[in-house]
Amino acid sequence: MHSLVRILILTAALPSTIQPALAFDRAKLFEAYSSVVLIRGFNATGGLAYGSGVVVGKDKVLTNCHVFRSTKAPWIARGEDIYSINSVKADAWHDLCLVTTAPLPFNAAVIGKSTELKRGQEIVAFGHSNGVPAPLTSSGSVKALFDETPSDSNPGKVIRSTAKFAMGASGSGLFDMEGKLVGINTFKTAGRAGSVHFALPIEWLDKLEKQTEISTFPISGKALWEEDEDKKPFYMQVAVPESRQDWPKLAEVAEKWIAAEPNNTEAWYALGLGLEGLGLKNPGKNEAAEKAYKQAVSLDNTNFEALVKLGALAKTRGDAAEVQRIQTALMDIDKDIAAEYSEKMGCELQC
Repeated sequence: MHSLVRILILTAALPSTIQPALAFDRAKLFEAYSSVVLIRGFNATGGLAYGSGVVVGKDKVLTNCHVFRSTKAPWIARGEDIYSINSVKADAWHDLCLVTTAPLPFNAAVIGKSTELKRGQEIVAFGHSNGVPAPLTSSGSVKALFDETPSDSNPGKVIRSTAKFAMGASGSGLFDMEGKLVGINTFKTAGRAGSVHFALPIEWLDKLEKQTEISTFPISGKALWEEDEDKKPFYMQVAVPESRQDWPKLAEVAEKWIAAEPNNTEAWYALGLGLEGLGLKNPGKNEAAEKAYKQAVSLDNTNFEALVKLGALAKTRGDAAEVQRIQTALMDIDKDIAAEYSEKMGCELQC
């Protein structure tokens, strides 16, 4: 993670012929960066609790409710300046809190839509990871988009992304490359395969604004991501075994997910991952993994991760025609992804 200021300074010095490839608007992203604030407060033992928030309106800051669990008197900070918090609207289950503050000299973030995001789309997270005074920048892409539950009518999509955030960045902003706020970074899993990061959709702010305003802290109540493991939505259940490379468990949960949602491309992709992982010790599982990946693609032909997995399995068994077919399919989705695939497969210009 890096300071956006440093990134913007460095990219400003690049030749003009290179700049369009960066695919972002520096001015709009800097405005987004400037909307992120630090939240602090003393806990019961006198230690300093901290998190992040995003200015979303005049003297309004959106953050996670779990940021306020251990402090009775939180405040907003920017550098050496502090701003008191006067009241809060809380939705503990969805882990979103909207605070009203003393007058803030900061512009609100431009609000976007999680529903307009696409798989593989570039995004960027700005937050005070580890409580640092200036927000840090973490770039990444959209990994997947989910409804809160299969029957959910709540607008917006829970965002799984590759934009990393650490403790202190709870409540920070996830933005598209036009600087629009699309989500609030909230929870993650950890494991040897890397963390899995989730952001809550900005559309949930509309419902939050209708909550009753209160002025007492701390904020208590279990959040949806803290539910008992077997009661969580399946997209959360698969995250832990995936990050821990617990392939038997991942395959087990994925099969349950498929039984509940047979037309969910992410469920079939998760099954493919689990079976392919089992195939490391039992190569016979690779055929079943391939079938799962193919089903994921049949349900969503833009599922490029499943396509890439199919290409890798095809290369392992020496099927050059299939490797080439998949590259052609990836070209129709995204030329950059196809180029990365070609490099991964050890091809020159094309496979």
